[in-house]
Amino acid sequence: MKRNRTFWGAFLFGIGMIGMLDGIIFHQILQWHSVYMDTTRHNQIVSDGLFHLAVTAVLFTGTLILWKSRTPGDDRSFWGGFLVGGGLFNLVEGIVNHHILQIHHVQEHTPDPLPYDLAFDAVSILLLLAGWWLSRSAPSTQS
Repeated sequence: MKRNRTFWGAFLFGIGMIGMLDGIIFHQILQWHSVYMDTTRHNQIVSDGLFHLAVTAVLFTGTLILWKSRTPGDDRSFWGGFLVGGGLFNLVEGIVNHHILQIHHVQEHTPDPLPYDLAFDAVSILLLLAGWWLSRSAPSTQS
């Protein structure tokens, strides 16, 4: 079913794109955190580089799936998958890295990082819900 491939391609594309945006905005531009904070600056940069390499591979894989499967009229399925992928990536990353492992927080350079972490989680849930709604409302196609 092409719609299903469109959703999963967009899902991976969303994970890769949100991962790249996280790395660019929070790691590089704002320099609020690195993937692994409890180490030297050199190793923080290496951890960020490995993260960028991984999300680039996911982005590329999602793009290939979309390239082979997308058909006109798949917009809701595409954006639904994109938002579910991005929201799920952020939510899992937020819960695991910020709350459970505490290897970094959204804003490391503040006395109380919890409000930033919770706002990050809330935005992730909104992305997930919007994506779920869009994917559920996408017209069903047979192919």
